[in-house]
Amino acid sequence: MNFLAMGKEVLKKEAEAILHVMEALGNDFDRVIEIIGECTGRVVLLGMGKSGLICKKIASTFSSTGTPAIFLHPADSLHGDIGTLQKGDVVIIISNSGETEEIVKIIPWVKRMDIPTIIITGDMDSTIAACGDVVLKVHVDEACPYNVVPTSSTTATLALGDAIAVALMEKRSFKIEDFASLHPGGTLGRKLLLKVEDLMHTGSAIPKIYMDTSMKDALIEITSKRLGITGVYNRGEEFLGSISDGDLRRAIEKYDKNLFDKKASDIMTSNPKLIEKDALAAYALKKMEDFSITSLFVVANEKDKHPVGIIHIHDLLKAKVV
Repeated sequence: MNFLAMGKEVLKKEAEAILHVMEALGNDFDRVIEIIGECTGRVVLLGMGKSGLICKKIASTFSSTGTPAIFLHPADSLHGDIGTLQKGDVVIIISNSGETEEIVKIIPWVKRMDIPTIIITGDMDSTIAACGDVVLKVHVDEACPYNVVPTSSTTATLALGDAIAVALMEKRSFKIEDFASLHPGGTLGRKLLLKVEDLMHTGSAIPKIYMDTSMKDALIEITSKRLGITGVYNRGEEFLGSISDGDLRRAIEKYDKNLFDKKASDIMTSNPKLIEKDALAAYALKKMEDFSITSLFVVANEKDKHPVGIIHIHDLLKAKVV
């Protein structure tokens, strides 16, 4: 038996299941985002068995992206935990068959409280589907040989939950700073909570020359500060531009041995890329990647163009902002 081929076939079937669900999505998805976006309480997810495990993951993703959510076990809710539900909540029920006994028993209580209910199911004609304010269909063939073991259906439902979470992030204008505040611990927290000012070089460590500085002295400044760049100022201490290693290479190609006859103002790049000191270090890394550069001069705020520091890509790598 070729287990490698079997493994690839399972992955192929599950990938196709996600695409099938994507193609079936319609305006009901917009309605789901609207309902959850207007929620003043929490999103409460209910599901039994494997669906319950998917509910837990979706609830976790929602909560970490600005949409408070919890998982409520349907069996427990029949023995008192139904009190968890409050006015202002939204319920999401996940049931592939749409006939899960414990959930069918809960629905009258949910409807009595007039709580908006979103159903995710594989059977649009099921008992549970008939009780939803909005129903999203996840009807796919399972990847197991007998089409019974929850495989493709749970994978597709999980992906649909991610799609809802990301759409809600956009609706709420959820930013990376918001994400950082919800992840204070571990590697992710370090990556997201570090700011540029925590890592930047300041004071005499900032490479600096004047526009009339000779290129020989400019090269000495770039080399001594070990950041591959220097800022260029006028004698009034206004920041005019920068000279990087890349600028030097291009200048050598252009001027050859006459390079040292030039002044800094002849070589510098005007209006180099800047970043605010309060920006997240992760954003500094993204900006460097976007513009294929290794350093950014740091300013106090958007209006102030006078550098208060400089940050190099090595500073970000050492801090494990990757």
